[in-house]
Amino acid sequence: MAALSGSKVRALAVQTASASEVGLPPLSLNRHRGVAAVLAPPMPSKLEGFDQIGEPVFEVDNFKAWKNVAVTLGSVALGYALLAVSPWYLYPFVYAYLGTAVTGLFVIGHDCGHNSFSNNQLVNDIVGTVMMAPLIYPFEPWRIKHNTHHAHTNKLIEDTAWQPFRPFQYDRGSPIQRFAMKIALGPTWWIASIGHWYQWHFDLNLYRPQEKQKVIVSLAAVAAFAAFVLVPLLVTQGVGGFVKWWFLPFLGFHFWMSTFTLVHHTAPHIPFKGAREWNQTKAQLGGTVHCDYPSWIEFLCHDISVHIPHHLSTKIPSYNLRKAHASLEENWNKYLNKARFGIPLMSTILNNCNLFDTGKGRYVKFDKSQRV
Repeated sequence: MAALSGSKVRALAVQTASASEVGLPPLSLNRHRGVAAVLAPPMPSKLEGFDQIGEPVFEVDNFKAWKNVAVTLGSVALGYALLAVSPWYLYPFVYAYLGTAVTGLFVIGHDCGHNSFSNNQLVNDIVGTVMMAPLIYPFEPWRIKHNTHHAHTNKLIEDTAWQPFRPFQYDRGSPIQRFAMKIALGPTWWIASIGHWYQWHFDLNLYRPQEKQKVIVSLAAVAAFAAFVLVPLLVTQGVGGFVKWWFLPFLGFHFWMSTFTLVHHTAPHIPFKGAREWNQTKAQLGGTVHCDYPSWIEFLCHDISVHIPHHLSTKIPSYNLRKAHASLEENWNKYLNKARFGIPLMSTILNNCNLFDTGKGRYVKFDKSQRV
């Protein structure tokens, strides 16, 4: 298998088709656009033996789990200390660091949501709730909807993490709606997760009666953080202080939430399927992307970008994902989607993955829609 250097994608087509058949230019023309299609055998409908990759990768290590908590809390504290003493012209660098550090709070909550932080359910619930509250992210509503994403990854309509725009939505949309679609996959892609956060996590009507008690507890936790931290911050520091100390780190967190969500499951060759065609293994293995980021980002975000093994088993703690990924590379490397974060990758996704055409089974650009 050919490997590409730099900010390139090595992507494996999920069907035995030529690059042109999956809507990609020839490899030689595509090297500088951040994506490459490499032909692969048909994706298996079942991955045999993954649960035997090594029992240690599934084991919860309390020391490593709490070490991650210490790393994140220390990193966030350092970020705020730098913000307090840095001159204004260093703020962009400080916020880049601090926004990434606070993302670690979410990743720890992510482990808790999958019960891979602790073997004790109550510990998972408490730690997850506390870690995510400063981000005004209610833990239990997120956990429920996120598990739906894992159960229906890249399934049309049902995947709650990411749904592509469809040509019929664009064609029937008003000029304002069409403009909104373009900027959502253009200049404002990096805050798209804010809309998802607001849409899915605060409406009790989205949850079943037996789920609502825990949902209310999580909502109360974020309300308490807002009441006892954010309101006093606003009163004592004003709007400027609120923006400086909370809102800009919050935007930094959503930059990474938007980026991870988009990159993990989006590439020109990765399809979304309807319920009848959808296959779990093909979706989790062939529909998930491993992306390499600068090492400091991977450290602060606890390897959330090592995403393929996480989709094959949510029981793998974040600190064991690299071991699991190494086993995947050893045994199933020909099926893996791999990318390197950078401008070429994001340009490829944002310029090519605009509207998912179910009839063609691939993405089409906005300007290729029937109504332009």
